[in-house]
Amino acid sequence: MTPSEFGLFLISILGSVAGQWLLKAGALKLGKVNASNLFSHILGIITTPELLAGLTCYGLGAIVYILLLTRVKLSVAGPAVALSYVFSMLLGYFIFREPVPFIRMVGLGLIICGVVLVISKN
Repeated sequence: MTPSEFGLFLISILGSVAGQWLLKAGALKLGKVNASNLFSHILGIITTPELLAGLTCYGLGAIVYILLLTRVKLSVAGPAVALSYVFSMLLGYFIFREPVPFIRMVGLGLIICGVVLVISKN
């Protein structure tokens, strides 16, 4: 992966992770959904700034990912996107104070090792 391809890859990942963070922040504002508040939650989705910003970040990340796919094989780009799991877990831990069990950390370490192997040249 060339430096410019790696830059596109990182921008795509960061757009996706920013989108996830904003969607979580917006979802916390909405509260839990149930049968009695489903309609108001659907309306809330289109009026909550964090949710709209999160969807925008996802869209921009997808556009950059498409640009990346014009330059990199899907068999490399697809698995490499798994790094978004790592960044999402870090956001959950540091921003939303979600616990991270040891076994999850092991799994994330394996993901990182796998991505390194996938993007490295033979």
